[in-house]
Amino acid sequence: MKELIHLIPTWEKATKSWPNLLLVITTLACSHLAIAEPVTATIPHSSLFEVISARAKKLANDDYVAPKDIAVAALNNINYQDYRAIRFKQDNSLWKDEGLYELQLFHPGFLYKTPITINTVDHDAKLSRVPFSTDFYQYDGSAAPLKDEIAKSVANTQLGHAGFRLHYPLNTSRYKDEVVVFQGASYFRVVGPNQVYGLSARGLAIDTAENSGEEFPMFKEFWLVKPQPEHSNIIIFALLDSPSVTGAYKFDISPVTNTAVTVDMQIFARKDVKKLGVAPLTSMFYHGENSTKFFDDYRPEVHDSDGLLTQSQDNTWVWRPLNNPSQLSVTSFSYHNPKGFGLAQRDRDFNHYQDIEAHYHNRPSLWIEPQGDWGNGRVELVEIPTNTETNDNIVTYWVPEKPFKAGDSLALSYKISSFNAHLVQQHLATVVSTRIGSAALPGEDNPPPKSHRQFTVDFSGAEINQLSSQLNLQADLQLASGNARDVTVQKLPNSLGWRVAFKIAPHNGKPVDMRLALKLHDKEVSEVWSYVWYPNDIK
Repeated sequence: MKELIHLIPTWEKATKSWPNLLLVITTLACSHLAIAEPVTATIPHSSLFEVISARAKKLANDDYVAPKDIAVAALNNINYQDYRAIRFKQDNSLWKDEGLYELQLFHPGFLYKTPITINTVDHDAKLSRVPFSTDFYQYDGSAAPLKDEIAKSVANTQLGHAGFRLHYPLNTSRYKDEVVVFQGASYFRVVGPNQVYGLSARGLAIDTAENSGEEFPMFKEFWLVKPQPEHSNIIIFALLDSPSVTGAYKFDISPVTNTAVTVDMQIFARKDVKKLGVAPLTSMFYHGENSTKFFDDYRPEVHDSDGLLTQSQDNTWVWRPLNNPSQLSVTSFSYHNPKGFGLAQRDRDFNHYQDIEAHYHNRPSLWIEPQGDWGNGRVELVEIPTNTETNDNIVTYWVPEKPFKAGDSLALSYKISSFNAHLVQQHLATVVSTRIGSAALPGEDNPPPKSHRQFTVDFSGAEINQLSSQLNLQADLQLASGNARDVTVQKLPNSLGWRVAFKIAPHNGKPVDMRLALKLHDKEVSEVWSYVWYPNDIK
């Protein structure tokens, strides 16, 4: 009990008014121990974030202790097919038929070798640890022999879980769909109505795209507050830990006309962090309409997201189409108190994907909306080369300008919202397509170098689509380097929008950073299109 005694003074200030102090600390301090029976305690969920923050602060003052992997050979050596054959039994769902939400668990093993602890908090403030049991699961096919072996191996210990998912009547009152999943490191995924899982959110990103390598913090313990039967929102708390950072998180999840997640975070630095990524989103872009490489694929496009969208404090909207680059690409947008950023899947036309299994046209878009003062910083976009759609190669996050040093703490809040092609608060015309081709004319005897490209960018919006083609819409095109020529603006047939076409010539092999917006007289009537062309993308 040495650890328990050491914890009490640290928590005393935050919890001095609680009559169940010792019981609460015992519960949390023992959450990682090998015990067979679930632990219970009493604690009001209104105080839980404060308690977890105190624990995270305590952890940050201690040396990092890496979590232990599963000590069950059968689970460490399990393959993908066997793992998929282990399914949670729906009849064993926690809170089944007690309200709008039901909780299901993920079995540890395969890639998920570091189990986590899951607790529930009932209406009467009773906190209970959710035990692992092979009885929760159906072991089918090649996984059938594992049940007895696992049960025997963990008979006197508490194995823990790989993660969990929440079910909610999102699309029909007759069935509860998956609405949110927490599984792996600090990853979680949400969907809105009539969407399928695609991009992921994360609790925190550390040193992404740095030469020193990325660090992946982990949500090591969760507390799920059981909602009242008629309540449409649910609150989840989590404790984050990593070699560099610890933290407390609160997620208030509300799936109604879309799925919204309000996040409160309090993080503490164990040591200096080279790059802190707040509110990270991770996605996949394999190929799309702007790709210049050949992909031996019957599907015209394959991606979970097709662009990064940002909104500044002065309501300037910027759209950056995603790319699968030839080499690692890291770009950023500097802001003071940004109103939001996110990854979107704007193209929702099945004919552009032709994938009846992956349903890329139904993947969610996610918008991050900062709450309160975030100060100066940058939205960073990382694009990683990939030769398969199974790799997540897109990451974006907010990087505060102020360095995060050992001993520092940071409290921030933000809202994550699911949407489809467009946000309701965006009123200007938006980019609907970006296409790139050779700048050479058909049959040209002396064509320009392959690095010289023809761009066509199409804009669409209810207001500009109704404008007469006789109006003189202008392309406000700016290049940080290189030259542009043959810039034209034309209205598309059938009031589909307006097209800007132009050719660029890089200078000395340097990347061409471009910004483009449509103007009518002196007013911008579209969002800003932003793109970087790398001459070496054409071999």
